[in-house]
Amino acid sequence: MPKAGGWWRRKSTPEKVETYTRWSFHFFAVMEVATVGLPVTGEMPSELGGWLLLMVCAHAVVCALTASRAVDWVCGRREQPVRLLWTLGAVTTAVAATALAVVQYGPEGDGVDSAAGSVFSVVMFFGASNIALGVRGRRRVSAVVAGFAAGTGLFVLLLSRSAFAALVIGLITLLGSGFFAFIGVFSAWLLEAVYELDEARETRARLAVAEERLRFGRDLHDVMGRNLAVIALKSELAVQLARRGQPEAVEQMIEVQRIAQESQREVREVVRGYREADLGVELAGAQGVLTAAGIECEVTGEAAGLPAEVQSALAWVVREATTNVLRHGDAGQCAVGVRVAEGRVVLTVQNDGVAEASDEGGGSGLAGLRERLAAVDGTLAVGHVGEGMFRLVAEVPLAGAGVREAAV
Repeated sequence: MPKAGGWWRRKSTPEKVETYTRWSFHFFAVMEVATVGLPVTGEMPSELGGWLLLMVCAHAVVCALTASRAVDWVCGRREQPVRLLWTLGAVTTAVAATALAVVQYGPEGDGVDSAAGSVFSVVMFFGASNIALGVRGRRRVSAVVAGFAAGTGLFVLLLSRSAFAALVIGLITLLGSGFFAFIGVFSAWLLEAVYELDEARETRARLAVAEERLRFGRDLHDVMGRNLAVIALKSELAVQLARRGQPEAVEQMIEVQRIAQESQREVREVVRGYREADLGVELAGAQGVLTAAGIECEVTGEAAGLPAEVQSALAWVVREATTNVLRHGDAGQCAVGVRVAEGRVVLTVQNDGVAEASDEGGGSGLAGLRERLAAVDGTLAVGHVGEGMFRLVAEVPLAGAGVREAAV
């Protein structure tokens, strides 16, 4: 059971919805055999009951196979199973017609009629649901349901010669098939919506990264564009002066050297501003982002008074941990805490989702965090704690004196 539970927790939300949908329709097939297939053997003569059970089992197998292929089609992994849908429609029609024929011409007895009627109802309803799962568009689904109802009514009319019986059974078929077809349509819509939302979240994360890269590019352009233009102009002027043998060329090259050194300093400032982050700002941002994503987030502790290099390193840990909670887990709650004790700053991020990381490895994001923390003699530990809980702990020693040790 722990392995099975871990397998489920490692799935993303769309994968969980897909698994639930697939298992639900497969359970319909099992329920079809258990609730109407097996009872017919006890209510009918052995030979007739055996044949009807065999037909119900065949219909259940086709339903399960159709549901599996239809879910794959909804998720975009294979083409629409058109032939399989037609096969399911034909098998459903054949089994339903056989059940109605047994009611009309089979052995006498209320038990026989009840068992055959149950076979007809369940086969029609589950068949319509599985077909609707693999059909896109309200008109086509409506056509399938209407076709089942009209065909049933016509067949009953031919068997019983009773318009009233044909109308009643056709109406029951219409309502029942329509309800189960709605279940199939809604399941397909829900699965598509969940995957689209997950893709939109991934796109939003990529856009945020692209926007940050554009901002960095604009900053570099603002810093270097003007200075490089001045360097090019003064270098050209120095060349002309040197060709004429004028001593002012040396002054121009000294100015070029000064501007180059100034440009180098400004670029370092831009890069430093890009790399360094404020821990307090990141904590507030993480709480806001996680709350907006529907994750209850509690932040404890203060970043005020910590050295700049410590704040920068831990701020990157908060960024990466927040990204992992959003993208790799299925968390409902997240707790972020900062405390100072025994000369070390301890940052803890704990959530009830399952992140794609382990104590031995982790992705490139965790490797980058370990490199940043190593630069300030810090450590990073990640792993599961308890049932369904994941914790990330970063520790950094305090750099410099004057920082008050306290449990925040």
